Parts: sequence; structure tokens; C-alpha cells
Amino acid sequence: MVLTLLGAGTIGAVGGLIVLRGGFYDLSAITQHYALVYTVLGEGMQYSVQNHAREIVVPPNLNTPERLQRGALVYQANCVQCHGGPGVAPNTIGMSMQPAPGPLVDADVNWKTRELYWITRNGIKMSGMPAWEYHLSEPDMWAVVAFVGAMPGMTSQDFKRMTAGGAVPPHVEQTATGRAQQGQEGQP
Repeated sequence: MVLTLLGAGTIGAVGGLIVLRGGFYDLSAITQHYALVYTVLGEGMQYSVQNHAREIVVPPNLNTPERLQRGALVYQANCVQCHGGPGVAPNTIGMSMQPAPGPLVDADVNWKTRELYWITRNGIKMSGMPAWEYHLSEPDMWAVVAFVGAMPGMTSQDFKRMTAGGAVPPHVEQTATGRAQQGQEGQP
């Protein structure tokens, strides 16, 4: 039994190495991944986010009207292009990505609030989802998370009303790590 498992594992590893080194797997942004690849990557992402987000403490009173309003403006400026929003489709950049960015109108069904924050802050490797840690302030990241959590009950008219002001007012506070590490891209 042990030898059978060891043999199967060895054959699988050699086969994987042949596919990898031979360049047989199509990584173009035009073709979809195979269902098995989606499943493995999706489950791996889910477990990784759950693990890394478990220590995050959600701020009290996350869903204040002011925070939701700001979150709507930050979301419109940075997220709607890829994920769409209530009554708004993603633009051509978002629809051209592989894997396609998921709609966030039901993100609170699949993710806990602290997990949404972790994803917003850290991004997801090789998915097109950027890390916003160095580009948004801590309050703005939480505002986006609050807004994403409120989207399921929101109409397109609600979204238009919340974003009618247009631009995101500047937020003076930046994350300390963002300022300290902004020039250290690519380092662990």
C-alpha cells in the first residue's frame, strides 16, 4: 500500500514536472483554466485567506453611514472597473482578465469581514487582485470592506446616490507600513 502510494506520487510529480518544464499548460489570459486547476486554486486561496485573517479584529461600528459613503467612493474609484457594482458592469479590463474578477455583490456570503479586509489589504497573487496596503489608508480599506458587506442590500439607485459626489476626498492618514515599505517592492 505504501509503495503504491509512493509510486503514484512519484509518477504524478514526474508528470507534473514534464507538463511544467515542457510549457504544455497554456497560461495565456485568453483561455480558461481547467476545472481541476480552478478547484485547487480556489480551495487553496480560501484556506490561505482564512488562516492569515484569523487574527484580524474588525473595528466596532464598521457600518456607519459616513464609512459606507466613503467606501462607496473608494470602491467606485478603485474596484468597480474589475468587479462591477450595484447596477454597474465591470469595464473591458475587468472582463478581459483570467481568472475573471468575481462580482462582489455577494462577497459577504463567501467571506467573513476580516477575510475581505485581508484580501483588500494583501491582494491575491497571480489573480490580478492588487494589494491596496500601500495605496489606501487603513480607514479607506475598512470603508471599502464595509461597503462591500453592504452591497447585497443595495440597489443601483443607492449606489448612484452614494457616488454622486464623484471623487474620493483625500485621506490624510496613510498606513505606517505603506510609507515605510513603499520603496521595497518585490522584497518579502
